[in-house]
Amino acid sequence: MNRIVHPIEQESFRRLRARLDTSHLPPLTRAVVERVIHSAADLEYASDLVLAEADLVPAHAALHAGAPVVVDVEMVAAGITRRETVCRLKDATSGPGLTRSAHAIRLAYEEVGPGALWVIGCAPTALEELLTLDADPALVIGLPVGFVGAAESKAALRESGLPAVSNVSEKGGSAVAAAALNALLYQPISPEETL
Repeated sequence: MNRIVHPIEQESFRRLRARLDTSHLPPLTRAVVERVIHSAADLEYASDLVLAEADLVPAHAALHAGAPVVVDVEMVAAGITRRETVCRLKDATSGPGLTRSAHAIRLAYEEVGPGALWVIGCAPTALEELLTLDADPALVIGLPVGFVGAAESKAALRESGLPAVSNVSEKGGSAVAAAALNALLYQPISPEETL
């Protein structure tokens, strides 16, 4: 089923493309960059995001094949359209050396196992915890926001070698993390991915 795009969204993307040329980007990279910029009305994401088409293609295939989507907070889940997500924050507790967000990531991993897409848009400690697990993710969208630990956790994600979408700065958040996943959801499956 094709997604119906509202005229306001069409005009918004037309204006975005008038201000920023993204035509040189590979298709999935372009989709993610544009949707993240659109979600925040922030053109700086074009130079702040770190992602690779080689990571996005298999993640896109896994997503459309039904791989689980895990989020760190309900705000990220609320922004993801057309897909159920796993969020265990309500079941998590905090303790010495372990934040509630980190515990929620452990609980989610116990539920979904390897191969999931992880979307972290709020808590740097959730991203840090994910990096300690043997999650073998299809993709990690690591865009937590904040002045404490956000940039550092995203740098650790990039250093991990896991397939990822991240950014260099302290900015991020639930809306942009959900937008990055939605960009992949909205892209149809190409003939090459069905082979």
